[in-house]
Amino acid sequence: MRRRPATATLAALTALTALTAAVTTGCGSDADDKPDPLRGQQWALDALKLPEAWDTAEADDTVIAVVDTGVDPDHPDLKGRLVDGHDFVENDDDPRDLNGHGTHVAGIAAAHTDNGIGVAGGAPGAKIMPVRVLGADGSGTNENITKGIVWAAQHGADVINLSLGESGLMARLLKGGVLNQAIATANGRGAVVVAAAGNDSTILQPYKLDTPVLVVNAAGENGAPASFTNFGAQNAVAAPGVDILSTLPTYRTKETAKNTSGYGTLSGTSMASPYVAAVAALLHQQGLDPAAIMKTIRDTAANPQNLPKLGLGNVDAAAAVKAAKGSS
Repeated sequence: MRRRPATATLAALTALTALTAAVTTGCGSDADDKPDPLRGQQWALDALKLPEAWDTAEADDTVIAVVDTGVDPDHPDLKGRLVDGHDFVENDDDPRDLNGHGTHVAGIAAAHTDNGIGVAGGAPGAKIMPVRVLGADGSGTNENITKGIVWAAQHGADVINLSLGESGLMARLLKGGVLNQAIATANGRGAVVVAAAGNDSTILQPYKLDTPVLVVNAAGENGAPASFTNFGAQNAVAAPGVDILSTLPTYRTKETAKNTSGYGTLSGTSMASPYVAAVAALLHQQGLDPAAIMKTIRDTAANPQNLPKLGLGNVDAAAAVKAAKGSS
């Protein structure tokens, strides 16, 4: 069975001159005291109340595995953020992103923050473990995805992000089988698994009910559900997933055919999931185990109108970190 990333659309940024300047500004400096020039365009950080959460935790020494298309290892906003990963497509230790999706996801989770370059990541102190399980066309196999999840947990990932999407009965049955066990194995080794709900605007329960996974739906800037988001997964939460600015490869790939500035916007539950993975990383720093991390994120999510497509509600990073601090 082939799978593709849970991404809905790509909108290349129009101000490429400004973006190129953002890539080069501050290069060569290790000081974390320079504002990121594109931070003002990252509405999602404020919607999640992440800056407030950073006053308490930044996910220091936490590793987020991005099980995806790989990561651009030389991106100026990701250099110094990466730990060793693996490429299950080419079966080597060079998980270079030939698509663009994984680099975008990685930047959302943990791009270098306050370094005077580009954007800010959701977990400023975290590290990214790139695990390539999807090829240049964005597709992959159950076997490689399963291997990637287990490998990440075995090699020290504290949080594992799965920005993968699919539709169709057979795909759901496959996902409910082999991937369930891989997720349970990762959870048993102490990793929190966060997964995108998918973008078919369909109600479904993609995993077995006892699978320890935190499913993430997508919301827009106004907090309402994104039109494309899947919903219906048990105890799912929601996070920003519309017009999300993040890192992209600085070389040509499927997602950067017309934009090699290093930055761009994507929409999808693929973008919502790494934001929640970042919040999970903040809670990991607070000493919570996987079950407590998922429970805290769910308990502090807000859905005052009880909108089904938001699941338990929009994630509130500040409230989650406060609750974790109070329980420790």
